[in-house]
Amino acid sequence: MTLTTGVRADADRHARLRRIALATLDANWEHDHTVPSRTLYPHQWSWDSAFIAIGLAHVRPDRAWRELRTLFAAQWVDGRVPHIVFNPASRAGPYFPGPQFWDSARADGAPTRATSGIVQPPVHAPAAWLVHRRAPGEASVAALRRLYPRLVAQQRYLTGRRDAGGGGLASIVHPWESGLDNSPAWDAPLAAVPADEAVMRAYRRHDTAHADAAQRPTDLDYARYVALVESYRAGRYRDEGLLGRHPFLVECPLVNAALGVSEYALARIATVIGADPGPHRDRGARITEALVTRLWDPVTGTFRPRDVRADRLVPSRTVLGLMPLALPELPAAQVSALLAEACSPRFGLAARMDRPLPTYDRTAPDFEPLRYWRGPSWINTGWLLWQGLRTHRRADLATGLRESLLDLVDRAGCHEYFHPDTGTGLGSPAFSWTAALVLDALAQE
Repeated sequence: MTLTTGVRADADRHARLRRIALATLDANWEHDHTVPSRTLYPHQWSWDSAFIAIGLAHVRPDRAWRELRTLFAAQWVDGRVPHIVFNPASRAGPYFPGPQFWDSARADGAPTRATSGIVQPPVHAPAAWLVHRRAPGEASVAALRRLYPRLVAQQRYLTGRRDAGGGGLASIVHPWESGLDNSPAWDAPLAAVPADEAVMRAYRRHDTAHADAAQRPTDLDYARYVALVESYRAGRYRDEGLLGRHPFLVECPLVNAALGVSEYALARIATVIGADPGPHRDRGARITEALVTRLWDPVTGTFRPRDVRADRLVPSRTVLGLMPLALPELPAAQVSALLAEACSPRFGLAARMDRPLPTYDRTAPDFEPLRYWRGPSWINTGWLLWQGLRTHRRADLATGLRESLLDLVDRAGCHEYFHPDTGTGLGSPAFSWTAALVLDALAQE
């Protein structure tokens, strides 16, 4: 192939991917937000909307800001941003667990709009900053100024009310709050949650009605998920005294890395809108230090979630452990060790990748290439790692990962996730954050 032919082929691929991604996002737009997919996820999801806004900034910047505004309009008084905002006009039929199950109206400070009572990773401040960077202007600065106090309140909620371990990190109360719902990282702490899969006979799972059950969490997993919601709901979603009454409390590397990255993003936003960036930088440094102190495992050279109730690190080596690479002030020793972990046979990061990045150690005996978060490759975790590689100036590895992500979508379309060996598309076939992050990757050579 000649150089000219190669350049033309790349341009054709980029144009093709851009068309597919834009068509996916347009088809999933729902008057003031984007649904993750029309089948599996027919409402608004929190961190989905942040990723979607990043992609929309390249093609529909007004829609990107509206995406974030709509989500934060459902923010609770205490600052939490719910992981689902329910659309009462959804045409997708009953969703489980739906608004009646969550019953958010019972909680003090919940919005009038029905929502869930839990959160997802706080990737929204970096998203807002990237939307501004992709499409700057007076309207963008005004949007940042309106959103800034809500982003600050989100951070304050997570670093304050959710610091159940007392070490300066946020605890999640449910695996769903991590975003990696069914990761092996949660197996050990979930084992302590009493549940009987027979309780699921009383419910109709929405996910297995639209996807192969072999790719989804088991009924026993789901019974534990339901039990955790019931426990948190019984306390009217209050966070006081969680250590004494809630059976699942874990400090997640991804959630807390996102907290730290958000403080640095808020510092940049503060500079643009005339606020003081200093406190944000200080908090970013403190969160980074707390992550290293509480979640770093020097024996294996990776970050691990901490089971707060058992006060121990969980054993599984998952992609969660690589996510603190996104922190700009992560010490050099941890950066080097994480790069070694990412490039090991467990994850296979390379300047030229033979297989996509998995979400779980592909050498582990319980690695499952088809099951949700227990092996498959996801565009968003790849994108987050890509950001970390760029932050720490590893252009060679960043280029290899970017090309791998684009190849997945070029071959299989905008699927929810992908087989970590073959690249076959799995889950929903028209998934919004896949489309959005492809647009962002295409724009960042």
